[in-house]
This record gives sequence, structure tokens and C-alpha cells, in this order.
Amino acid sequence: MACPHVAAVAALLKAIHPDWSSAAIRSAIMTTAKITNNVGTQITNSQGNIATPFDYGAGHIQPSKADDPGLVYNASYNDYLLFLCSSSSGNLLDPSFKCPQNLPSPSDLNYPSLSIAHLQGSTTVKRTVTNVGTKSSS
Repeated sequence: MACPHVAAVAALLKAIHPDWSSAAIRSAIMTTAKITNNVGTQITNSQGNIATPFDYGAGHIQPSKADDPGLVYNASYNDYLLFLCSSSSGNLLDPSFKCPQNLPSPSDLNYPSLSIAHLQGSTTVKRTVTNVGTKSSS
């Protein structure tokens, strides 16, 4: 049942903030989610054990908090195309887009979570946040 609820929250956020991109809306939902359930205890998996992010994703959404997340991780259509160029064989859905020679790392997609394939040692990822908060949060 998560999908219809998240879709409704996304539609509500778009109505409240018509200038926000879909990436900003996703970021607002993800970064304001909590890792406790509706009674305030830790989310558990189907076996009753304490769940991990691999079980619950970003967590339990909080629509009233997502309305004013303070900061969002925004990404454009081209950012996603560059991500596809750098993480696949270059087969894109948009035939008018040509992958550049110097590709960014796929882990640098401006996304509210991190994913690093075949991590060995340490690495640095880049993120940019945009202040969408109320004036009192600046």
C-alpha cells in the first residue's frame, strides 16, 4: 500500500510547491521520513527483527514534514541522462541525447541517498542541496 500513499503525498507537495521538480519532491519525502513506526518504535522486518534501510528504504513518510524539508537534493532531466550514460552501456531512452566523453561518476547523481558499486577503500561523492525552507530556516 505504500505506492498510493507516496503518490498522494507527491501530488499534494506538487500542489503546494508547483515550482518544485519531481527530484525535489522525492528528496523532500525521503529526507523527512523517519525510521520509527506509527507508535514510535523501530520499524521491524517480516520476521520481527529490527529492520535495516534495505528493508524500509527511506523510512516511514511524514507528509506534514515533507511540506517544509528545509533542504532538497534537486536533479534535472540531463542529470539523470548523464547518470544513465555513466552507469550503463549508453542505451538511453532519449535518442537525441549524446553521452559526453568525460562522464561523471554514477555515484555523483544528486540523490538523497548514496550508492557506490564495488567500493574498495574510501571515496568521495558530491551532493548539492537547495534551501527551500521558510525564511526562518535560512
